[in-house]
Amino acid sequence: MAQPDRKLFENLSGKGKAIGVLTSGGDAQGMNAAVRAVVRMGIYVQAKVYFIYEGYQGMVDGGDNIEEVSWESVSSILQVGGTVIGSARCKAFRTREGRLQAAYNLVQRGITNLCVIGGDGSLTGANLFREEWSGLLDELMQNGKIEAEATREYAHLNIVGMVGSIDNDFCGTDMTIGTDSALHRIIEVVDAIMTTAQSHQRTFVLEVMGRHCGYLALVSALACGADWVFIPEYPPEEGWEDMMCNKLSENRARKKRLNIIIVSEGAIDCHNKAITSDMVKDLVVKRLGFDTRVTILGHVQRGGTPSAFDRILASRMGVDCVLALLEATPETPACVVSLCGNQAVRLPLMECVQMTQEVQKAMDERRFDDAVRLRGRSFENNLNTYKLLSHKKNVADLPKSNFTVAVLNVGAPAAGMNAAVRSAVRVGITEGHKMLAVNDGFEGFAKGQIKDIKWGDVGGWTGQGGSLLGTKRTLPAKYFDKIAEQIRTHKINALLVIGGFEAFESMVQLAEARGIYEEYCIPMCVLPATISNNVPGTDLSLGADTALNAIMETCDRIKQSASGTKRRVFIIETMGGYCGYLANMGGLAAGADAAYIFEESFDIRELQANVEHLTEKMKTSIQRGLVLRNENSNENYTTDFIYQLYSEEGRGVFDCRKNVLGHMQQGGAPSPFDRNFGTKISAKAVQWISKKLKETYRKDEGRVFANTDDSVCLLGMRRRNLLFQPVTQLKDETDFKHRIPKEQWWLKMRPLMKILAKYKTSYDISDAGKLEHVNMCRRKDETGPI
Repeated sequence: MAQPDRKLFENLSGKGKAIGVLTSGGDAQGMNAAVRAVVRMGIYVQAKVYFIYEGYQGMVDGGDNIEEVSWESVSSILQVGGTVIGSARCKAFRTREGRLQAAYNLVQRGITNLCVIGGDGSLTGANLFREEWSGLLDELMQNGKIEAEATREYAHLNIVGMVGSIDNDFCGTDMTIGTDSALHRIIEVVDAIMTTAQSHQRTFVLEVMGRHCGYLALVSALACGADWVFIPEYPPEEGWEDMMCNKLSENRARKKRLNIIIVSEGAIDCHNKAITSDMVKDLVVKRLGFDTRVTILGHVQRGGTPSAFDRILASRMGVDCVLALLEATPETPACVVSLCGNQAVRLPLMECVQMTQEVQKAMDERRFDDAVRLRGRSFENNLNTYKLLSHKKNVADLPKSNFTVAVLNVGAPAAGMNAAVRSAVRVGITEGHKMLAVNDGFEGFAKGQIKDIKWGDVGGWTGQGGSLLGTKRTLPAKYFDKIAEQIRTHKINALLVIGGFEAFESMVQLAEARGIYEEYCIPMCVLPATISNNVPGTDLSLGADTALNAIMETCDRIKQSASGTKRRVFIIETMGGYCGYLANMGGLAAGADAAYIFEESFDIRELQANVEHLTEKMKTSIQRGLVLRNENSNENYTTDFIYQLYSEEGRGVFDCRKNVLGHMQQGGAPSPFDRNFGTKISAKAVQWISKKLKETYRKDEGRVFANTDDSVCLLGMRRRNLLFQPVTQLKDETDFKHRIPKEQWWLKMRPLMKILAKYKTSYDISDAGKLEHVNMCRRKDETGPI
């Protein structure tokens, strides 16, 4: 039954409105996905949409630089890096005369809605333009350039911004468009460098972009397990030269064959003096005599195809940008569409700009703690995790807690599992715990495949795919007695389980067995790790981002294979069990025409409608189609059936090909998102375990005893928060038959794919349209995506 306060976008109309879209400042991967979403959503709501080429320069120059566009104009740009409409620095727009000419050019075409994709400078310029708008129109009327009627008709200019910047240097959003793709480029280079560095026992100093913001350096250091990182917001303390050299030589003494040091191009010391990559190299060579090389990544970071994360983020933001413009009133302040946790929010543009400027001011005044806090919760959490994992003490000097924590993987392998294990082991050791690794899941647990795992044992694990501990799908109920015996034998006080739906089910079984087995009365935590993203209690699971990128890259190649062949439709089968996450979000990232999933039942009529839709599409200049199907979406409408149906019904109009992606979705090196997400949530889980161990330790009995529901939890990301949720409570939210949560957030994204593929659909926008303030978007208990 429809809820009374449900807000549907069908009630919003863009009829009679004109939207201009421009990209300004430095380019970033994903800008084209944002442009595509704005154009298609704008046309969908019956507004006119205009490209403004070359940013503000094109707006000032007018003429052919401002051009009305069609649906087909943005075909095949989703996978292209940079910006197809160009970006340029514009001195003229900084003058009133330039802005006067720009206003004239917009009024000539009736454009009073602007979507600006750029950094803080571009957005500040847009806000000034908006504030001056009525004055500019009056001046144009007095100069006889426009009529009084035009002044009344176009009296207000609406501005909505999206932040496109690889540096992630804009306050108010956890991620800017392009940041994740830049991290992909950095990590690709680091992974490649690691093999050559190991061969020659070299030290590599990598310089990454980020003139005023250390986000790229910090996250890539976390994602590759770098030995040291230099960023402007967290300058090293006095005597850092000795500390860094000691750490590098300690690592070599532990037979680590390579050292990686990451330097942000804006890195400074605590006296605000620059730290350069050459300085760091010279220091290492002079003090330690290590063979050291410098690699400056430069503009490689801006290039290449956008990642799945950036395509989906930009598509979501682009659609919300149009909604914000349609809902804007003369009283509405200019806003930016931002990402907060896993939720799109709107924030006042100037609040964000002012906070961004405050960061630089804080750094200039050497108030570095304030700078970190102002950067936002995502940056702060990354820095705290880095500090945890890069302790300055010798491992032997760390405190001892007398607690033993076991770590194991359960279920199918997922990228990011090894990063999570590494983080758990190292944070556990810094907390003073004895860490045990269990091989081959609960099957190995029952057989006693348990061993001590030390700090150095997990070196280099972040970039490894699959599960180095080994993993099995076996549930513990089969081995309750043997597992309890092993817990006794090894004096295990807590359990960290990293895995998919089986890991969740295992925790439910162990929690229910506590009444019979006292050994299970210990703190237990599960971290969701599965490509299917089907675990209840979390919006995102480890491994899903890597799998999405694998699907997207394959779809890009498959689409490209049709570039020389006209009129071809591809049917692609994805994994995921009964969960349609990969098919749906993969479809959004790859620009699919349809995605068949179990959660949204379909029949022969819908299949027929899709064929007719593709037949119409083949009459345009876009003569290829892409259809995704989740492996268990329907037992009768199989991939073969859909392929045969499309082949028959499309005969003479288009031909068909099918492709089952299979286990390639489970393999490969983890994406930067999965490495970082795994590192962060695992560190948080071990800290929670430490807290629970202290709370549940019975001094008089000399043992840990935990039998409350809140001592067996799943750590999941829910909208904006990372939450520890008792597994017993999550049982009610779970469809155990189909192994999926009863409610899934990403189903709200489903209409987005349909709209961008030109299908008429209903779209619930109840969550959109709330203008928040910057500080409301961050609370102490929240954590950002990466």
